[in-house]
Amino acid sequence: MAKILVAEDDKALNRMVCATLNGCGHETVACFDGAQALDALDGGSFDMIISDVMMPNTDGFALAESVRERNERIPILFMTARDDKPSKQLGYKIGIDDYVVKPFDIDLFLLRVGALLRRAAIEENRRLSVGNLTLDKEEHAAYLNGEELPLTVREFELLFKLLSFPKKTFTRSRLMEEFWDYDSSASSRTVDVYMAKLRDKTAACDGFEIVTVHGLGYKAVLR
Repeated sequence: MAKILVAEDDKALNRMVCATLNGCGHETVACFDGAQALDALDGGSFDMIISDVMMPNTDGFALAESVRERNERIPILFMTARDDKPSKQLGYKIGIDDYVVKPFDIDLFLLRVGALLRRAAIEENRRLSVGNLTLDKEEHAAYLNGEELPLTVREFELLFKLLSFPKKTFTRSRLMEEFWDYDSSASSRTVDVYMAKLRDKTAACDGFEIVTVHGLGYKAVLR
């Protein structure tokens, strides 16, 4: 299973998260501030980072920046009481993978951890195959029945994201945060336009469909 670094200054929450992950077969290293987390990273390798945002000495944003300087692919999950748009935008720009907002349901938390670890395995392989479609992250190319499927960079990234987390609903605002700049002229309607284009381009794919979750966003459902 995975070796996971847990950086959280609330000792009771840190112990609970570590105990839960250990109970699932993972190995955890507990750190109670960002500086301790950086020392732990210097002393060993990890498969995932789970971090609070507001911590003494070094906060979660600085920790995430340091992690991304060392490793572009390791999944980073923020668990935080900060649910404001600027914080999320900054986190995604730095390169974190997901947020859980305190207080959180531990079962849903474990599902997110599992999803991020599965995606990390896909990223490590750099290829994702669903039915007759293959996405090659290294080439940034998609192949349908062995023939290259013309996708723009953003279309490729959106599709790779959806297929990395099948059945997971991504809200329009979440997709905007991750794939568009809030200072641009893009809007939630832009997301709808891109999804319509992706549906058209992947109509011949037999392994999945892109489903609209009314009032929320989109998800990929495997066939």
